[in-house]
Amino acid sequence: MRALAVFGLGAVLAGSVQAATDEDAIRDRIKPIGEVCVEGQDCGSAAAAAPAEAAAGGARSGEDVYNSSCFACHGTGAAGAPMMGNAEQWAPRVEQGMDTLLANAINGIRAMPARGTCASCSDDEIKAAVEHMVNNSK
Repeated sequence: MRALAVFGLGAVLAGSVQAATDEDAIRDRIKPIGEVCVEGQDCGSAAAAAPAEAAAGGARSGEDVYNSSCFACHGTGAAGAPMMGNAEQWAPRVEQGMDTLLANAINGIRAMPARGTCASCSDDEIKAAVEHMVNNSK
């Protein structure tokens, strides 16, 4: 009888160790994959410094921004975006002037969200991307 009690206690303890291990595994699987750190806040992590370091490296070129953030729509015509290189599609937009094009790129227009898909781009980088698309669409 005593052996059965010891066996039972061992099974309960093993089960609680397994449950704790399962809970730890669950916590690991559902933990956030990142954190939001607003510029100017001290978020206390090395990752928070990454945007500042990238910015310190200098602004990205219009071509770089286009290739990384604009091509998905402006390279394919998705959602009605004027395709880079298509002068006919860009002409009416260019006629509105660079100030209007830039305001639309920064604030969004129709299906295009504000800053397209480059929320981390500065106004100057957005402007460089717009100029790149316009200059390659004449």
